[in-house]
Amino acid sequence: MGQSLATLWASVLSCLNEGTPNYVAIFVSETMGQSLATLWASVLSCLNEAPAIENDAGEPLAARRYKALRRHEELFQAQIPLSWIAPELQEIITSLKNAPEGTDPKSVSSQLRQEAFEVFSFPCFTKEFITLFIEEINNFYASGIPARRPNSMNNYGVIVNEIGMRPMITAFQKQYIWPLARMLFPEEGSFFDTHHSFIVRYQAGEDLGLDMHTDDSDVTFNVCLGYEFTGATLTFCGGIGTAAHRKATHVYSHEVGRGVIHLGSRRHGADDIESGLRLNLIVWSHNTAWRQSHPGRRKEAHYAKEEGPPDLVCLSHTHDRDYLSYKSAPVGRASGGNQAWCPPPGKEYDDFPSDAKTGFSIGDL
Repeated sequence: MGQSLATLWASVLSCLNEGTPNYVAIFVSETMGQSLATLWASVLSCLNEAPAIENDAGEPLAARRYKALRRHEELFQAQIPLSWIAPELQEIITSLKNAPEGTDPKSVSSQLRQEAFEVFSFPCFTKEFITLFIEEINNFYASGIPARRPNSMNNYGVIVNEIGMRPMITAFQKQYIWPLARMLFPEEGSFFDTHHSFIVRYQAGEDLGLDMHTDDSDVTFNVCLGYEFTGATLTFCGGIGTAAHRKATHVYSHEVGRGVIHLGSRRHGADDIESGLRLNLIVWSHNTAWRQSHPGRRKEAHYAKEEGPPDLVCLSHTHDRDYLSYKSAPVGRASGGNQAWCPPPGKEYDDFPSDAKTGFSIGDL
């Protein structure tokens, strides 16, 4: 294992300080061989202060430490006051309750805007909620309590479930996200049994943008909470496994207080911020039964052959075998390294670059 143990241990220590055990598990399995992933599990179990998600009572460790420092206790309760919800979203939900089954989403309310195929946006939160939420997040940052990265790609942000906000987010999911998702995405949104909720931020000196990707969610809700910024748009491409997976479809411009909802299997990426600071709350809703019956979270039974070369804006350094055939490695953008698999072997477009990476087989996806 040569360089391995020294490199591995340095990475373990680094990631423990950041509180990111999932990242290290990926590092171990990808770079050192699958067997060392088991070793990593043993390492965690032997560390008294490993970055545990929950304590013995099922409460996240960060939430337990932060409880006495909370600034706005109402953000930690299982309720969503109407004063936090934009009147337009209240109107949408009321219209949904009165709409017959099978109603065209575009006819439900003029406040629900279709940005692209299976991508919708709407006014969401009031200034009251945004002010409370941002003050609480800034208060948590000031506490110095360690927090895990929100996912394997973003380097900055907080998993709000783990600081005690899960009850409030669950209430919002049940009252607002689920009724919308059930109408817009009848299969994936038929039922939600859990969620992963977090904030991300983009600014100079930190993550400028986010590499193209799909989410580990069945339905994704994403709302901008601030601040002032230029750039930082959200580019959408196709659905995973489709012939147009890497074809551009829409560029969405964030507005403070406005939310966007889409399938997690839709490829998208955060374009680089040009100035200022952008802060977003993201809720990944999970439908366990649906994803268990749909391998790779694809609606289609088979992964389609790509219809042609990818649009350059849809290339993912993290996932695409042919990224370096078209672009140089990105600088300043959040990504998960080059774990190339797309397109799977046998599904490449005609004249696929000969210098592209080999990739994984479809059975590995």
